[in-house]
Amino acid sequence: MSKAIPIMIQGTHSDAGKSAIVSALCRIFAQDGYLTAPFKSQNMALNSYITVDGKEIGRAQGVQAEAAGTTATTDMNPILIKPSGSYKSQIVVHGKVYKNMKAGDYRTSFYDQGIKLIEESYTRLKNNFERIVIEGAGSPAEINLNDRELVNMRVARMTNSPVILVGDIEKGGVFASLVGTLQLLEKQDRHRVIGVIINKFRGDVSLLEPGLSWFEEYTGVPILGVIPYIDNLMIEAEDSVVLSQYTSKEDTSKDIDIAVIRYPFISNFTDIDPFFEELDCHVRFVKSAEEIGNPDIVILLGSKNTIKDMVFLHNSGLANRILELAQEGKFIFGICGGYQMLGNDIEDRMGVESSRQKTSGLGLIPMKTSIKAKKTTTLSEGLVTYKGKDMSVKGYEIHMGESDYEKACDPFVQIKEKNDGFMSKDNKIIGTYFHGIFHNDLFREVFINEVRANKGLNPIIERVDFSKKREEAFDRLAKVVRENIQLDEIYRKMDEYHQQSKGTKGYEVANERDN
Repeated sequence: MSKAIPIMIQGTHSDAGKSAIVSALCRIFAQDGYLTAPFKSQNMALNSYITVDGKEIGRAQGVQAEAAGTTATTDMNPILIKPSGSYKSQIVVHGKVYKNMKAGDYRTSFYDQGIKLIEESYTRLKNNFERIVIEGAGSPAEINLNDRELVNMRVARMTNSPVILVGDIEKGGVFASLVGTLQLLEKQDRHRVIGVIINKFRGDVSLLEPGLSWFEEYTGVPILGVIPYIDNLMIEAEDSVVLSQYTSKEDTSKDIDIAVIRYPFISNFTDIDPFFEELDCHVRFVKSAEEIGNPDIVILLGSKNTIKDMVFLHNSGLANRILELAQEGKFIFGICGGYQMLGNDIEDRMGVESSRQKTSGLGLIPMKTSIKAKKTTTLSEGLVTYKGKDMSVKGYEIHMGESDYEKACDPFVQIKEKNDGFMSKDNKIIGTYFHGIFHNDLFREVFINEVRANKGLNPIIERVDFSKKREEAFDRLAKVVRENIQLDEIYRKMDEYHQQSKGTKGYEVANERDN
């Protein structure tokens, strides 16, 4: 018999804050002594996390596992969907590429297989954990999709899980979205909702009381918490929707200006998160040659469709502007797909990512990249020698391409089995497949101080301890959520629901409640 007691977090829409609340509950349950795991049956994201056995899952589930103090596995996210354009996505099953599929084909031909994968993964988790925090996706009221969905109420029924519905008040219309979602749910699913949480509230909560009272009276569903907006919460985001909150404008009050190129298929943008914590760095995302201005550092991150994103750079004028900045002696740093773009040519003869077979790169590295069907996913450790200083670094690789140099070049990272990346003689042009490089505190310190020196600025010796800051962020998030939700009531309802659901299926529980 299962020893795990689940709770499921669903939202009225994408970016309602589900992932953060799941992270908070994972940390809270772990703090309260329960062996806890996150679970998201199907995730659509371009930000990935590599497990200890070299498998790929959604980054949010990896982060949630860290919040729970447990090791991430593919059972926590058995199906990952990575959009690559032209209505196609790469389907990743238990951390390995399954195939590229169109949305319609996925819904029709993959559905039964998906159900089985999800059931098997959840069964393994429930037999090894005491609490499981399940995350939904988008909205459970997508009536055009609900006949074959794999991530919201169908999973709640499968796992006999009660549901908390989350609404984001910052976007406006929170009561309408909550009420509308509840009314559009099937009757048996509506009875699964044990309460709602209003997220990202700014101001005096007493001003919200009339609305809270009205909602509970109108719907019969209790408000389980109002969570205030949390400024500067240093927990990695996954959905590219969050990129819209970042500025593209320069900030002259900071010493170091960092321009991150925001191409259409940008992925693993969490690679630059540590820079947000550095007091002398201003990070901005830019989409045009006009926006890029005159930064000190240009960063090109990963891409799910490197050729299409490289074409975007050419067509937008960004490619020419990046080359001008390189000639002016600015620092240019490419990671994964961004590294491939720094080379001479990118080919995709097999159509793995793109229907276009070839495009020219920026030509800053004498290198040619071929996109291959086999994906590399691995945790990595190596040695970086930068400005005469040897530094051990940890990170991960996740890429479809193989890059070959057209002449001898200095590598960026020395790894036991191989060398990785490129570094110019003046240390200003760097490319690497090594994700997470900036999460290495010592390298980030040496790199930023070299940029400072290039501007005639004195070095800053003590930099942020990013791992420590992440742990503090988990604890801070958990504290705020714990203080602003009815945790005892949530525990009570979870236990009550678990007792009622023993020996029954989800539909049976719901029907019993209806009667």
